[in-house]
Amino acid sequence: MLQCVADMNLSTSYGRVGVPRQLVIKKDASSIADAVDKAGLILPLVAKPLVADGSAKSHELSLAYDQYSLQKLEPPLVLQEFVNHGGVLFKVYIVGEAIKVVRRFSLPDVTKRELSKVTGVFRFPRVSCAAASADDADLDPSVAELPPRPLLERLAKELRWRLVADLELLVKILQGMGKCRGMNIYLQTSS
Repeated sequence: MLQCVADMNLSTSYGRVGVPRQLVIKKDASSIADAVDKAGLILPLVAKPLVADGSAKSHELSLAYDQYSLQKLEPPLVLQEFVNHGGVLFKVYIVGEAIKVVRRFSLPDVTKRELSKVTGVFRFPRVSCAAASADDADLDPSVAELPPRPLLERLAKELRWRLVADLELLVKILQGMGKCRGMNIYLQTSS
């Protein structure tokens, strides 16, 4: 899914949509440091559970500051390069033509001083879940401002087009294998 967004290269006069580089680790924590080196990822790294099932565990993030601490992580997981973002993230829900954006508290920014002095893995439970809502918080305006509507509309349009094309291809492949006669999809979001 993130590769789909990265391939869009969305950049307009309203802003841009970027995707941090990432790596999926399915097993063997002892090989994580080598995999990170090979992929050229830059520390610190955000570690996210590979399975996002709505449980409390699916909202547990970790921030790994150094190569040695990577072996303390518990696969399966996704590693992403950390990007400072003011400690607030925006969750964008798209259903049909409707676009809903909510603010969530997220990981804190990392200073250059912290990068040079801090080691280890720091765990952050329940990041970005509904209980971490920042919609009514008194935030710095530079952090709190919602993404521009035209940028969100372009993102929604591109996602709709790409996901439908990918889904149609998947259905054709499954039909060709005799594994699928039709497909129903239900999207459910909760905030």
